[in-house]
Amino acid sequence: MADTIFTKIINKDIPADILYEDELSLAFKDINPQAPVHFLVIPKKAIATINDIGEDDRELVGHLSYVAAKVADELGIAEEGYRTVMNCNEFGGQSVYHIHLHVMGGKLLGWPPFTDKPKTLE
Repeated sequence: MADTIFTKIINKDIPADILYEDELSLAFKDINPQAPVHFLVIPKKAIATINDIGEDDRELVGHLSYVAAKVADELGIAEEGYRTVMNCNEFGGQSVYHIHLHVMGGKLLGWPPFTDKPKTLE
């Protein structure tokens, strides 16, 4: 798999606003946020798409959800609620071929995320 922007962030070759890091994963703010709170959780292991997740990756992928919940709590969006999304391939909206979990929260969220008329959660 070719290096991606996420590989460069993991290797600290390019900067990112890192929210959490451990030996398996990294969470950082999305540079093009689609919600008031929008961060990504990525594995340090390069896995191109959801289709490439192997049996040995099950615990790693579960760890991404654990990190998402931990950071959401630290950012104060856990109680109100948040959305997690993982896209797969071109028609699924994937733009970086290194799996990543989008975590989005805040008062204004619309679904699908590309609408111009967001709904309020109040």
